[in-house]
Amino acid sequence: MTEDILRVFSNYDGRLSLDKLYAARAAAASAAGGGGGGGLGGGGEHSMPESPTLPLPPPPAAAVSAAAAAGRPPPVTSMERTVRTLDRQISQFVAMDRLIWADSADADAFLEAVDDLIGTVQELEAAGTNRGLFDRAEELLSRCMARLEEEFRALIERPDDAAPAAPGGFRSDGSDDEEDFGGGDGYGDEPIPIAKPVTDYDVVIDALSPGSVANVHQIARRMVDAGFGRECAEVYAAARRGFVDESVARLGVRPRTAEEVHASSWEELEFDIARWIPAFNMVFRILIPSERRLCDRVFDGLAPFGDLAFVAAVRTQALQLISFGDAISSSSRAPERLFRVVDMYEAVRDLLPDLDPVFADPYSAALRAEVTAVCNTLGSSIKGIFMELENLIRRDPARVAAQGGGIHPITRYVMNYLRAACGSRQTLEEVMEGDFGAVGGAAAAVDPDRPTSSLAVHIAWIMDVLHKNLDIKSKIYRDPSLACVFLMNNGKYIIQKVNDSELGVLLGDEWIKQMTNRVRRWSMDYQRVTWGKVTTVLQTGGPGVGGLPATAMKQKLRMFNTYFQEIYEVQSEWVIADEQLRVDVRAAVAEAVMPVYTALISRLKSSPEARHDLYIKYTPEDVEACIQHLFEGAAK
Repeated sequence: MTEDILRVFSNYDGRLSLDKLYAARAAAASAAGGGGGGGLGGGGEHSMPESPTLPLPPPPAAAVSAAAAAGRPPPVTSMERTVRTLDRQISQFVAMDRLIWADSADADAFLEAVDDLIGTVQELEAAGTNRGLFDRAEELLSRCMARLEEEFRALIERPDDAAPAAPGGFRSDGSDDEEDFGGGDGYGDEPIPIAKPVTDYDVVIDALSPGSVANVHQIARRMVDAGFGRECAEVYAAARRGFVDESVARLGVRPRTAEEVHASSWEELEFDIARWIPAFNMVFRILIPSERRLCDRVFDGLAPFGDLAFVAAVRTQALQLISFGDAISSSSRAPERLFRVVDMYEAVRDLLPDLDPVFADPYSAALRAEVTAVCNTLGSSIKGIFMELENLIRRDPARVAAQGGGIHPITRYVMNYLRAACGSRQTLEEVMEGDFGAVGGAAAAVDPDRPTSSLAVHIAWIMDVLHKNLDIKSKIYRDPSLACVFLMNNGKYIIQKVNDSELGVLLGDEWIKQMTNRVRRWSMDYQRVTWGKVTTVLQTGGPGVGGLPATAMKQKLRMFNTYFQEIYEVQSEWVIADEQLRVDVRAAVAEAVMPVYTALISRLKSSPEARHDLYIKYTPEDVEACIQHLFEGAAK
């Protein structure tokens, strides 16, 4: 203070300049040291009383040299006095066995001392003349920062231990109502807010009150100013990481390695996936954005340390969730896994646009890239599952035939599988087009009249593989008629499933028309193979040709009775599952058989040479009734 006053005075009067004052004080000291008598300083009778002198600061170099020459200790500079004073003040705070921030007055005084110390250290470093004093101040600053770290950690983990913050400071961006998501650390027996079930992800958790945020921000600013920004970020991350870890644990998600995932049964994985999807949404839509918001407020204006602290706090749990998605993607691609993998893919894809503002800084960009990567791997897994479905159809053995020519289990499986898959048609279109995680999070628009899309082509290929497999299976039947019934049944079932779902849109009208023609051809083959010989036997040559002898008509009738009985006994056990197809086939049989059989019976009855009642086993009505009982199978 003395030095400052003299400096100001010297600007007004040259007599008060520091050089002249130092010289005058040196001359007075020399006169006093000489022990002389007279003069103004001799103490004689006429001597004047000494005037009080203003204490002067010694010049930095000259005073020290003079003191050394005179054998006295060097004078104390103002900077040394400042460091001593700060040491006493700060040591009192550092030695406290309670939280400094428990008393707002202590906190303000401590921060003021810290500011002074930081300024002093900076001045000493800039001057570079007193290395010993600088090292002493640096050591004091290190002790000070260590205590600030403790306070910083305590305020984050136990904010209720601090005294209420002074008015002002930070305010919550939203409502300060913390009834549902209040402050608190979430440790011990206290409930963690994130664990509460939610249906709306448009939620922000204020883990610290505005007053607590203001307190920790003040500490963070001092630590950054003192060059301890990275240490501050590490302390923050360590304090918040515990909250994040426990929050994820409360969601029921447990860390699992890729090896554990690959070794688990599908039933276990389905259970894990059912928990993973809501947990993934909770973490990336609520927990991580809330942590970003809190970190931005604590480290406001202190980039890049806020970004470093944020990434360090959430990285472990974010990567744990992402690694589970990677493990599922690289595990078995059995067809039954498609629907759960699609659910995972959609959860990640829909999230991507919301991550841009959260992971906008360079330090968290890697996490954003990890989420994008798992979206791509899940999409590739979906493609792989469709390829595995083709292999499954090809590998299905042709040794076992469907009883009675009915619908084969592989046909039911494939068609119901594809029909269910079309419930996620838009996602599958996006994946098959290779547009993983489409820009903006929206899947590519699907053209309902475009049966040439990648998904449509893929499904058409699967249908072709299925058709070839069924054709091979039909050759198991020794009876060609039954092979035709088998192909009719399965073909008709395929057409039904296509028409009743979005498969019809994907495959298109032309494909359905071709499949319908196939079923019609198989029906005609059945008529020819089964009833061709029957109708040939019943031919009488027509009314324009000479009448058959009674003996020939009797022979034809006996052959018909044998053929018809064999066909009826066998084919009444066969099955045509579709009612309309069954009606159509019966009608075609009746149309082919009944006219010629009725004509033969009429001629035989009109012949005077034979007793027709001995040879007519089936009346036309009986034949008609038997035809209507064909293909009923177990319901006969």
